[in-house]
Amino acid sequence: MILYTNDDNIDNRIIKRAAEALKDGALVAYPTDSCWGIGCSTTSKIAIEKLRKLKKDFRNYTPTLICSEISQITLVAELNNRNFKFIKKYVPGPYVFILPALDSVEKTINQKRVEVGIRIPSTNIPRKIVDELGRPIFSVSASRKMADKSLWDDAYAEENLFVSGWELEDIPEIEFIIDTGEELPKRLTTVINLAGEEIEIKRQGIGAL
Repeated sequence: MILYTNDDNIDNRIIKRAAEALKDGALVAYPTDSCWGIGCSTTSKIAIEKLRKLKKDFRNYTPTLICSEISQITLVAELNNRNFKFIKKYVPGPYVFILPALDSVEKTINQKRVEVGIRIPSTNIPRKIVDELGRPIFSVSASRKMADKSLWDDAYAEENLFVSGWELEDIPEIEFIIDTGEELPKRLTTVINLAGEEIEIKRQGIGAL
């Protein structure tokens, strides 16, 4: 189901429906400042398994969580003073900050993970969903691997897939697609590793440093 709203003038009824769906174990798709995201509740094992099936390389993937603000990071990751100051300079925006995960996150996904990625996007919709839910959500980027292979051409560039919200209906298990009606080409976030002694740029994306 596609639900339409404006990112600058959000229909709160849609946000509430999305949050309730997440609580019930659904997957929800939403626009971010880099691409379409697909999220699930961190407390639903059923939803996490759905996301795991979509993200076929999940075990080799650093789990990413969307937070609505910096203060929420401490619910899922360790945050020291240096990293707090660094992150504060760049959020909200198209960045992923890698931090040491809390034990509770490792137990949630039933994997030994020492790190998680933190996203605080500049788009309002995902942050509003997190606010309504009251906790961060696991999030992955929509990709061609998630849809039936017969629906896409290998020669078609990844960044041109899932530009419009209705295209995400080809991805199984998504209950709600929150769409602004605008095209959203896939772009890369800037990934910064803050888990070690030195700050390391893992990937330079659209987020300027």
